[in-house]
Amino acid sequence: MPKGSPELTQARHDEIVNACAKLYETMGFKEITIKEIANFTSFTRPSIYNYFQTKEEIFLALFKQEYEMWTKEIDELEPSGAGDARLEFSSQIAHTLERRERLLKLLSTNMNEMELNSRPENLVAFKTAYGASVDAVGNCLQRFCPDMPEQDREDFVFSFFPLVYGIYPYAVVSDEQKEAMEKAGVHFRYMSIYEIACLGARKLLGV
Repeated sequence: MPKGSPELTQARHDEIVNACAKLYETMGFKEITIKEIANFTSFTRPSIYNYFQTKEEIFLALFKQEYEMWTKEIDELEPSGAGDARLEFSSQIAHTLERRERLLKLLSTNMNEMELNSRPENLVAFKTAYGASVDAVGNCLQRFCPDMPEQDREDFVFSFFPLVYGIYPYAVVSDEQKEAMEKAGVHFRYMSIYEIACLGARKLLGV
């Protein structure tokens, strides 16, 4: 890590991650290189290696950032007290995912590759952010459904997260993919991110 103020170091770190996020809007994980990322920053490619050793570490930092933003949003959810609390929870948690398309896209990539090509300290930081999101969903469910047994809440959380991992490929489908499925005779029902997440949560909660 280069010498300098913590503020400058964090600013450089954030600039790199934000450049990666910008590229990821129109490019895939495999297409993006450190050279491409450097072109969207104010410093050179060699300078990036002062902060990240691999492209995967940059993506893992972006992943961590996305989890932190999602966790913050979940922590702010509160029940209205009107209507079925489980239905309301399902709808609200689905809306948070609807606003986190980048997180869902990252979840649909090769996470294993990112983790294997990152230093242990970066992997721990990422897992900490992921763990906070798991806790946030469980705590949110407790706020909405305080009478739900702890085991039922835990069962929901550890069933809901695998479902979340698969949302993006089903909700974000290109015209070419749709046409291919039609030609292959595959029955497909288009659903939005919100619809898939809400339906999944409701099924898991039995409502």
